[in-house]
Amino acid sequence: MEIVSLLPQLTAFRFSQVNDLNVYVWNDGGVLTLIDTGLPGSADEIEKGLGSLGFTREQVRRVILTHAHDDHIGSAADLAEWGAEIWAHHADADIVRGDRPQPAPVLREWELPIAEALELGPSPRPAPVHRELRSGEVLEFGGGAEVLAVPGHTAGSLALHLPQHRVLFTGDTLANVRGLTMPGVFNLDSAAVEAAARRLAELDVDVVCVGHGSELTGAALRAWQGRE
Repeated sequence: MEIVSLLPQLTAFRFSQVNDLNVYVWNDGGVLTLIDTGLPGSADEIEKGLGSLGFTREQVRRVILTHAHDDHIGSAADLAEWGAEIWAHHADADIVRGDRPQPAPVLREWELPIAEALELGPSPRPAPVHRELRSGEVLEFGGGAEVLAVPGHTAGSLALHLPQHRVLFTGDTLANVRGLTMPGVFNLDSAAVEAAARRLAELDVDVVCVGHGSELTGAALRAWQGRE
């Protein structure tokens, strides 16, 4: 796991073995909010990463899940056992709880060989959802984080916009892997994902934190937004 400092308040834990999957840590004066949890079995690495930053797992107040895919909700049950609250969009909450299976994505032809090559690991343990989120809510971290519903990758995919800090978390609505910025793959509705990515590109932000890959800043961000 690579530890990437993005802002004084923001760090990414990046898992290269999962296509540069990101778990984000937001620090509000020692009160931590995590964005996503990685695959099942990631909790120990996350705890070690927190320790390297001078934090303990008891400082994790809440975990916000951008969507209910295994590589994002995989360790939610473990983090709940730390004492963190788990928050997720209401349309994905029953999947996180284990009450409903994840629906299969509608694969485009070029995605089929990629999907077939994936090695499936253990399924996530069911996790509690302490708060079900809806679009337009403003959450109590980062000076106020607005929930933006971006259905398409999953029914309950969400983004988080922190206008005070000019930061956007996109979940898997957007990826930026090996220099290629593109809407997410393995979607329920790829047209909806592409439309959601275009909507997010209109936001006036300085840092875009994607589900997989490197953050977008500067010229790369402006290019994605169509401003260069």
